[in-house]
Amino acid sequence: MRSKKIGKLIFFLFLPMVFLESFGDKTTHRIQPDDFLYVGAFRLPDNGTDSLIKSWNYGGHSMTYYPYGDLDGPDDGYPGSIFATGHAWEHQISEIDIPVPVVSETKQLADLNTAITLQSFHDIIDVSKLEIPRTGLAYLPPQGSQRTPKLYFCWGFHMQDGPPDFTHGWCELDLSNPKIQRGWYLAGLPSHIQNMSTNDYMCGIPSDWADANTLGMRLATGRFRDGGWSGQGPALFAIGPWNQGNPPPFGAALQNLPLILYSSTYIYGSDNHIMDKYHHSDEWSGVAWITAGSKSAVIFIGTKGFGDCWYGNPDGPCMDCENRGWWSDEFRGQIIFYDTYELAEVAAGLKEPWEPQPYAFMDIDHHLFNVTSIQQKHHVNACCFDFMHGLLYVFEHRADGDKPIIHVWRLNSDSDFPPERSKKGVIRR
Repeated sequence: MRSKKIGKLIFFLFLPMVFLESFGDKTTHRIQPDDFLYVGAFRLPDNGTDSLIKSWNYGGHSMTYYPYGDLDGPDDGYPGSIFATGHAWEHQISEIDIPVPVVSETKQLADLNTAITLQSFHDIIDVSKLEIPRTGLAYLPPQGSQRTPKLYFCWGFHMQDGPPDFTHGWCELDLSNPKIQRGWYLAGLPSHIQNMSTNDYMCGIPSDWADANTLGMRLATGRFRDGGWSGQGPALFAIGPWNQGNPPPFGAALQNLPLILYSSTYIYGSDNHIMDKYHHSDEWSGVAWITAGSKSAVIFIGTKGFGDCWYGNPDGPCMDCENRGWWSDEFRGQIIFYDTYELAEVAAGLKEPWEPQPYAFMDIDHHLFNVTSIQQKHHVNACCFDFMHGLLYVFEHRADGDKPIIHVWRLNSDSDFPPERSKKGVIRR
């Protein structure tokens, strides 16, 4: 706790310089839903016959964009590669290229291009013994004294209540020789928050924002657990493991800064801080810190509940029934938007982490292939963002048989992206 207070004190010394613009009209700095253009989807590689586990079936629960992947690929406007996890039992990691996405007007899988495997599945995170595992992935270039880029990962499981568990690690990008380093957790948090609010989704934080607001902690990590156990809305923390060693020692308690954290229902207190339009049945499964010139946002991808909300099965409240859990009258795939200037105010101690609220909600079901009923859960899984070309990638759950597909949106603005981006059109079939 002392390190956090020192960090905030140092930040306050530079407050006039950092916040000069933020006290003006914040909305001019916000990326809005209208800034996105849907450019289509693509399929995942065939599963092959080697193993049920080494497949994409039921997968897509974590992903990250790697800007220097597939360097020999075509100059088609979609450079780089994606690291992502496969089958939900083990969340093994594979790397794929990015084919040109296609808009299928009739949502036909045959219209879509298919990705190619660059690195086959490897068991890096080791969650096979966990019940309903959760994982997150994030690529970052070398940080601190590191000489190579890293693939950061986090992990947890559904009923992860207490005592604090190890939740974070990193590895090299060569999955056949990953040199795994792991066994860390976020310091100074109650066990239910550490276990259920920190270890499902991850993304990089822009270096200029992190340098100004979080003392160089460039990695965002968090989790949403239904029922409000993680907090009644998505949670997000800034961390920088490289600041505590290369690697940190096994068992390290990672310094962290909460950026978004609502009240948890796991332990009821006198305060009850909730995300606007919150349902206990919500699922927030991915995060991305997106930028476009001077505009920015932190977005969460998920499946949002509407109407009445209850604990039971789809038919109504019950305690002794099948398919028991949190339900709502209706579910929609959504992207929600948070203001990065408000998160800077949280980092500076000017706001509490439960004060930021989404400023925009974006429904995406009309682009999805496999939404079959209004009460269907699990519309989408993880997401990642190509900040160099303004491309957002989102997994749709089980849209290709048991496999997911990946949908793509482009930030459609006058921001400064590489020239080749604007030359590529949208392919429709």
